This record gives sequence, structure tokens and C-alpha cells, in this order.
Amino acid sequence: MAQSPLSQDDVETYARDGVVMIPGLFAQHVETLRAGVARNLAEPGPYAAENLHTHEAGRFFDDYCNWQRIPEFETVIRDRAVAEVAAELMQSRTVQLFHDHVLVKEPGTTKPTPWHQDSPYYFVEGQQTVSFWAPLDPVTDATLRCVAGSHLWPKPVLPTRWLAETNFYPDSDTYIAVPDPDAEGMEIREFAMEPGDAVAFHYRVLHGARGNTASRRRRAFSLRLLGDDARYVERPGPTSPPFPGHGMTAGMRLRTDWFPMLL
Repeated sequence: MAQSPLSQDDVETYARDGVVMIPGLFAQHVETLRAGVARNLAEPGPYAAENLHTHEAGRFFDDYCNWQRIPEFETVIRDRAVAEVAAELMQSRTVQLFHDHVLVKEPGTTKPTPWHQDSPYYFVEGQQTVSFWAPLDPVTDATLRCVAGSHLWPKPVLPTRWLAETNFYPDSDTYIAVPDPDAEGMEIREFAMEPGDAVAFHYRVLHGARGNTASRRRRAFSLRLLGDDARYVERPGPTSPPFPGHGMTAGMRLRTDWFPMLL
């Protein structure tokens, strides 16, 4: 096994804050991922979305679950070195793919990525989870913003639809309303990043991003991974991604023919 790019402090920071930056984790894959994103933009999948109203400026495209039809994504996902970093952060023996995600903000895109946690959208729960968010362009203001320690909050944040701005599930005592971390003075982690750097963050970390006021586009590739304790859970409504026809029941590990083991 190659020497890990992580320090013990990185692992401890991830456990405490739910977020850590890993310089250069995808550096050798930047051109491959750029080619994959170009293919994704030219050939959107069934879940592709344009997240702007007609009166809003720019373009905010996202799409997910395309690794099986975009070979560039699969090449990167199968990189064992990336899986080993995920295992170390999660403190997990195994690493399983959940899904890939592409987010593109063209120059002049005013719309921010709303504050949200990923976990409530998903049909999987566990303490051992990690997402890698890797920009394919230099980013400063349009970088990922994460609220430190929010993965340890006692209740999850109610998921909403980014464009319609409606709730995903019935509002109940199970969830809390989406907070305003800037107004509430929460501890926000954000990083100026170069192409191929990665932010690693827990599925339960509250995160978002500003609009892209830069003169260049902001392409980002995100990879969602699972560890030993991740299990299928029932939600009070359709999940995102939905994965129709999966056939799983509560408490199961995700089926490995759909969600392959990477380590």
C-alpha cells in the first residue's frame, strides 16, 4: 500500500469536525474527470437537473449515478488509493460505492447551493460515511462550505428540493428546519482549492456553496462512499437518488451488484 496522504491529525479532525481537506487526492485524475464531466454535460443522465429559475443568471447543472455509463468516472472510482483514504477516514475495513455526483456552476451563476445534509436524502445510514468533493477548476468563493461538528447534531436537517424549494418529506419532530449558519455564527470550514484537491465530509455534515461570481466555470466531482456499518433504511418518502427496484429491506447492507465494494 502506498503511503497515506493523511496524518493522524486529519483522521482526528474528520472524527471531530466531520470535514477535512486533502490536497491533491485526485490530482492525477483531473484530466480524466474533466473529460467525464464534458461527456456528462453532452449526454445528461435521467437524474440531470438545471437548478435555476428562468429569471436567475448563469447555469447550475448537476447529475448523479453515471459511473456505469461514463467510463472516465469508473476509472477514477476504481482507484484503490482513493478507497484506502476513505477507509482511513471512516475507520472502516471496507469501502463501498454509493454514487457519483457532478456539479457545474458556469461563470456568473448567482444561485448558491442551499445548505443541506446529504444523509436525509439517502436510503442509507451509518456512522462510517464519507463524501469527497473535488473541484476541477481553482475555486475560492464558490468552494464547498461545511459546518464543523454538524454530523453530531441530535436531529437531521429536513431535506428540501433545490429548485422547487419544497420539503422532501412531511415536516415532523424527526427533523429540524434548515438553519442559516452565517446568521447564526456557526463554525464554517471552507478552503481555497486547486484542481484535484478534495474536501472529505461526513454525510451528516451541513454544507452548501455560494454562487459562482468568478470568470471561470466551477466543475466539481463528488464521490459518495460507505463503510462497515452503513445499512439500508426506510424514509418517509422517495429518496434521492431513488434507485427504483432495488429490492432491499431495512437493516441490509446495500446490494453489491448495484453498489460495488471498492475495498
